[in-house]
Amino acid sequence: MDAKVTLSFNSNIIEKGKQYAQEQGISLSRLTEILLRKLTSGQYKSLEDFPVADWVNMISEGEAEYFTKSKSNKELKAEYFKSKKKK
Repeated sequence: MDAKVTLSFNSNIIEKGKQYAQEQGISLSRLTEILLRKLTSGQYKSLEDFPVADWVNMISEGEAEYFTKSKSNKELKAEYFKSKKKK
C-alpha cells in the first residue's frame, strides 16, 4: 500500500533526481522508495556502509562520472515488480 510523505530537499538535488529518475524510466517517488528500501533492508549498519554513499558524496561535489547501460521501461518495470515479490 502506498502512503504519501512530504520531504524537503535542496532544489538542485530535486532537479538532478528528477532527471536521473526520468532517464531510468521511473518516477522520483519510486527512485526514493528503492533507495530507502535498500538502505533499510538491514544489510547496512550506517550510511557509510551503504555502497552508494561514496558515489553520492562525489556527485554532490561534482567529481564523479557515472555511466550506465540504458534499460527499457519494460525491463525497469519487470525489475521493480520482481523486487516487490521478494518480500
